[in-house]
Amino acid sequence: MAGSSVETPLGVTDPAGAARGYRPSATMPFAAEFRRQASRRRTQLALGFMVLLPLIILIAFQFDSGDDDNGRNEFSSLVELATSGGLNFTLFSIFVSASFLLVVVVALFCGDTVASEASWGSLRYLLAIPVPRARLLTVKLVVALAYSGLALILLAGTALLAGTLRYGWSPLRSTVAAELEPTEGLLRLLAVLGYLAVVLLVVAGLAFLLSVTTDAALGAVGGAVLLWILSSILDQITALGALRDFLPTHFSTAWLGLLSTPVQTDDVVRGCISAISYATVFWGLAFWRFTRKDITS
Repeated sequence: MAGSSVETPLGVTDPAGAARGYRPSATMPFAAEFRRQASRRRTQLALGFMVLLPLIILIAFQFDSGDDDNGRNEFSSLVELATSGGLNFTLFSIFVSASFLLVVVVALFCGDTVASEASWGSLRYLLAIPVPRARLLTVKLVVALAYSGLALILLAGTALLAGTLRYGWSPLRSTVAAELEPTEGLLRLLAVLGYLAVVLLVVAGLAFLLSVTTDAALGAVGGAVLLWILSSILDQITALGALRDFLPTHFSTAWLGLLSTPVQTDDVVRGCISAISYATVFWGLAFWRFTRKDITS
């Protein structure tokens, strides 16, 4: 009957039919999901590898005698720059990680978050608590982005600390700019990290969309990585002309302009607009798909 109260299992009545004190916005708190993801082995391994990679590079440099010229021709200048100071070592670590490793890590955090719940059969129980679908997606997305950002910070932070301890606090040098004083060089590196974080939003959005589309976490992660690689390959085909400007990877290396003298920001701005646009579309489709999807697992 209209206007009548509905009795809850606890014997408490509420005109809307919900248990008294129930607030959708209070379900599935961010801190709880953050701790839950922190306890997962894939999170620990991914973050651990971000710390380990700069140390592996540092050790590899220590064992490099420089006698094998044939093996050093391609990266010899980069290696020489990397060993000339902590800032340069950090820049080298970012350079070797940006094109693939960081893509995989971001795809892992954002592509596994929902699909793994479905594959475990726990997704429907989360929704039966009840956690509103939009809130569940929002919390999972924010936590995934937080861990993606943490991975980027750990990589750069470890490289800066290890490189500075080993090679000292020296000016930032690169092949596209004049020598930069350490303070300015550090600011340039922070700008590079910020731009990379924005560019990787495309990977985060695509992986998250695939995560709500499939129950296979590996498919969501692998699909996002493969599509990113495909876009990178297409971007190398000059016959595509202006069409390449619309590829999500076209401006992925525009961060090099932040190291030039003077700073080149045109492609950086275009890259930010492109990345945010793609990410917004992917996230919008993910929410649209998930709120209309039958959850059977």
